Amino acid sequence: MREATLVDTNVLLDIVTNDPVWSEWSSQALAQAFDRGAVVINQLVYAEVSVGFERIELLDSLLPAPHFRRENLPWAAGFLAGKAFLTYRRRGGERRSPLADFYIGAHASVSGYQLLTRDRGRYSTYFPALKIIAPR
Repeated sequence: MREATLVDTNVLLDIVTNDPVWSEWSSQALAQAFDRGAVVINQLVYAEVSVGFERIELLDSLLPAPHFRRENLPWAAGFLAGKAFLTYRRRGGERRSPLADFYIGAHASVSGYQLLTRDRGRYSTYFPALKIIAPR
C-alpha cells in the first residue's frame, strides 16, 4: 500500500535555500516520500514557501502540481488544530506561536497521512497518533 505524505514547510525551505545543515537530509527524505506514494501540500505550506519568491510562476515551477498534490484544508483539521492550540496555550505556550503548524499537523492527522518535518517535538506532543518522519 502506498502512503501519502504531507510535507512541512521547513523541509521544502531547506531544499530551496540549500541549507548547509539540513538540505541533504531534507532532499533525501523528500525523495523517499515520493517513492512511498503521493506527496501533499496545502495552502499554508504553499503560502509559507511563497515568501521567498517574487512570482507565482517561479513557486509553481518549484512545486509543480503533477508532483505535489495540492489539497484544501479539511474542516475537521480546523477543529483539531484549534483544540491542539488550546492545549498548547494551557501548557504555557506563547500566543505568537504560529497556528499554521497546528493546522499542518491536524491536516496530516485527520487525513491519515504521514508528516515529513524537522519539527518532531511539537507535532508528536500535540498529535501523538501521527506518523512523523523527522531526523532523530
